[in-house]
Amino acid sequence: MVLFLIGVLILIVCGFAYGKYCENVFDPDDRVTPAIAKADGVDYVGMKKWKNQLIELLNIAGTGPILGPIQGILFGPIAFLTIPIGCVFAGSLHDYFVGMISMRNDGAQVPTLIKKYVGTGTNKIYNIIIWILMLLTGVVFIYTPGDLIVNNILRMDINSNVIWIVYACILLYYIIATLFPIDAIIGRVYPIFGAFLGISAIGVFIGVLLTGGADLHPITSGALISEHPTAQSFIPVFFITVACGIMSGFHGSQATLISRTVKSEKEGRQTFYNMMLAEGFIAMCWAAGAMVLFNTTAPVDTTATLMVGEISKRFMGSIGGLLAIIGVIVLPITSGDTAFRALRLMIAEQFNIDQSVAIKRVILSIIIFIPAVLILFFAKTNAGGFNMLWRYFGFTNQLVAVFALLMISIYLKAHNKNYYISLIPGIFYTFIVTSYIFHADLGFSLDTRLGIEGYTASYIVGAIVSVLFVWFVISKSNSRKEYIQKLDN
Repeated sequence: MVLFLIGVLILIVCGFAYGKYCENVFDPDDRVTPAIAKADGVDYVGMKKWKNQLIELLNIAGTGPILGPIQGILFGPIAFLTIPIGCVFAGSLHDYFVGMISMRNDGAQVPTLIKKYVGTGTNKIYNIIIWILMLLTGVVFIYTPGDLIVNNILRMDINSNVIWIVYACILLYYIIATLFPIDAIIGRVYPIFGAFLGISAIGVFIGVLLTGGADLHPITSGALISEHPTAQSFIPVFFITVACGIMSGFHGSQATLISRTVKSEKEGRQTFYNMMLAEGFIAMCWAAGAMVLFNTTAPVDTTATLMVGEISKRFMGSIGGLLAIIGVIVLPITSGDTAFRALRLMIAEQFNIDQSVAIKRVILSIIIFIPAVLILFFAKTNAGGFNMLWRYFGFTNQLVAVFALLMISIYLKAHNKNYYISLIPGIFYTFIVTSYIFHADLGFSLDTRLGIEGYTASYIVGAIVSVLFVWFVISKSNSRKEYIQKLDN
């Protein structure tokens, strides 16, 4: 319990202080924002600060900060420190600077920012990765809420035919939210969704404080870092598993959406940085709830989606638990709709497709949703299909974040600002994603192929690539400094 409360305190105190420091580094001013300068009534729509904050939080908080921490707590109480520290120094920083740099560039999507600050070659690679991530995110956020609705609300078999009806309803909502003006759809329904989100997170938090203290201790052998039930390595697997609860590349696509609706640069810290802190709090609550149940009634091999229902009922009772489950269902739905919306805008931006014309939005949306439906069908009808989808989603998500940190570091260094604040988390996550993909079965299986136990070979490759990351930041920022300063002035 003490470690859990220390983690919450880190989020609040360090988050406030470091968020203010990040704001000072960026130095927001009174210039006209894209929401005002480019108002089009569709994507560029000035909205109130509280609404932007709520939409940003609901956009970024999918199932990641719930399912990820539920699995991540199996690594031990260390999660109560790594989640808040990661949120403060990596995740929130990532979201803030992506949102603010986008705001300084007419609300440009991350691919455009990568092209401008890093270069055309890197942008081509990034485009492929981010489009894949947006597509996978949208599919994951049809699949998971659909299964939760059928299992926990309808009390039916998730493999029955009714699941396809539920999927179709979610997909229909996504199509509507993708096509119509952001204020007309997302801005109006999100306050309702926000109420469910608040009930679920705060309900679990209060429940843990009142009744869970005695069971907040290591689940398996080990103290701070416990022995994982399936012998997974803390580094890098923990950070890939928790993902959105600490840092997420997906968030960059959402921050750039909201950069088009913020009316003042000085609202940026509360909108971008603080909302990631709120997501960290959500992650902490569900991690704590999972630890309590794993130490009492739930076997350690219980799936994360089933744990959602068990945690909700344990701490909030039948009615409160139902509301909490609805909140968890809402989270991925409110991320999935904007994932598809962001993908539409990215593709439109890349190929200069005017999105103020309705028919062009419809055609582009159809092109996006056809492969999404095919991937969903594969994931649902093939054994292990969803596990494969989720693992690629998790890795791609963190890889995209590395590209964003690369862009942020080059931007800051080129403008003679403290770039170490983004360089350091960039180095760390470069090591994480590289060592993970080189070791994992879905990647190169390097250590297995070489007959080496553990991650030795993958760690070496990760260290080498991390050094190259530093070299790339320094060389690119130095060679492009005058060019970047000229464009930004």
